[in-house]
Amino acid sequence: MKIRLLIAMLIYVAFTLPLGWADAADDLYIPEYSKAYDPSRDPFADGKEALQYAQQTNRRILIEIGGDWCSYCKILDYFIKNNPAVKRSLYERFVVLKVNISDENDNKEFISGLPKTFGYPHIFITENDGTVILSKDTAQLLQNGKYSEQRFIDFLDKWGPPANTGEF
Repeated sequence: MKIRLLIAMLIYVAFTLPLGWADAADDLYIPEYSKAYDPSRDPFADGKEALQYAQQTNRRILIEIGGDWCSYCKILDYFIKNNPAVKRSLYERFVVLKVNISDENDNKEFISGLPKTFGYPHIFITENDGTVILSKDTAQLLQNGKYSEQRFIDFLDKWGPPANTGEF
């Protein structure tokens, strides 16, 4: 009886422990400036760090403009968090820089250096030297009113460098 219990425990640990490690690894390689729209963050300082990280890891930068007040920003965050293929592809190919825009902090000076936007969330893709190569309305990634995993992956494949290995 003790052997069966021990075997059952070992099987449980063998299958559940790696899942926990994967979750921890996801956050380990995602910088703070990539995680949330934070009105207290300085997008110039974060942008400088993102450029350095992008150069070190041979990635492009995906700048995501939005805020916690924005319903589609929240939907996009939820979509990425709950779609492992999208999340992996995004963070393997890009350094994500989230920039808050809100009544509390509109980051006007930073935003003024980017092409004009007409809605949020809005995505800019830059080379790892900061050159803007794309301005993208995220509504184009929707299908039937929801973000499409296939459209998102296709977008990331088109605009990202080849996926890194071991950086995620």
